[in-house]
Amino acid sequence: MAIEKPRIGITLGDLNGIGPEVVIKALTDNRLLSMITPIVYGSTRVLSYYRKLMSMEEFNYSQVKTKGQFFPKAVNVVNCWEEAIEIVPGQPSKQAGRGALLALKQVVDDAKEGMLDAIVTGPIDKNTIHGEEFPYRGHTEYLTETFGAGESLMLMVGNNLRVGLVTEHVSIKDVASLINKERVELKIRLLEMSLKKDFLISKPKIAVLGLNPHAGDEGLLGSEENEVIRPVIADLKNKGKVIFGPFPADGFFAAHQHLKYDGVLAMYHDQGLVAFKTLAFEDGVNFTAGLPVVRTSPDHGTAYNIAGKNMADESSLRQAIYTACDIVKNRQEQLVEHN
Repeated sequence: MAIEKPRIGITLGDLNGIGPEVVIKALTDNRLLSMITPIVYGSTRVLSYYRKLMSMEEFNYSQVKTKGQFFPKAVNVVNCWEEAIEIVPGQPSKQAGRGALLALKQVVDDAKEGMLDAIVTGPIDKNTIHGEEFPYRGHTEYLTETFGAGESLMLMVGNNLRVGLVTEHVSIKDVASLINKERVELKIRLLEMSLKKDFLISKPKIAVLGLNPHAGDEGLLGSEENEVIRPVIADLKNKGKVIFGPFPADGFFAAHQHLKYDGVLAMYHDQGLVAFKTLAFEDGVNFTAGLPVVRTSPDHGTAYNIAGKNMADESSLRQAIYTACDIVKNRQEQLVEHN
């Protein structure tokens, strides 16, 4: 049976960044409240501080007193720490990183216990959250391990554009060594599975970008295309997959070739994200495909330079919530069809 209003857990992210500000702005929108039951993971004290700072007294919320008991017509807030953490907008601090980690752990626990239908994560500062308890490069790696997914796919979604990555948060000098047949095939399969399951595209058409300039120029500018990427594409085509490439990355998006495909697989972070953010920055969303739980996040960072100045645009966070809702409903539809 379909859930009428998905329960969406939303973390504040770094409390000195723009996370709290965009959460308040997005959840002041009554259209959103009619669609979802929002549960904010963080601190009522932080929300109070930013509500006052932005003169948004019309923003109201209810504190969750009993675990899992949420008010369907209100903004629910789960307090994830008791100690007072100093709020200094725009200033990185280990305390703020600690708060972001506590909120993330709590939202994951509640999702594992079936209390939430999706998670939307606010932006974190990888430097302040990093430590013994969080030795990861970002949310994606942490969630993949915590939910026991084995592998996942970072998939950027927006403006009818879906761009997945073979490698994610790794140094550019390490990228080539990670481009092997097993990894490229796995990421293509994750992309295809997500397009079917999460976006209800029955026969996805996928484009794969090359690693080197001009997609290797027939081996003159690198061997990865001929030795790794082309053989994988040929093998999957033989198995009935609708897949094309490798395409030279420089002209692919400029020539609007992405419009012909349901999904694009890029080899490394900036190859995919420079184009994606150019085309879909305001409503771009980061979705982690391959997890048992639906997880999205805005495609921007903490933006310390404008934190606390009431300048942050909440469009990407709002879109992350809408996207999470859509994927929850699509997954439910699939379950109904298979049953």
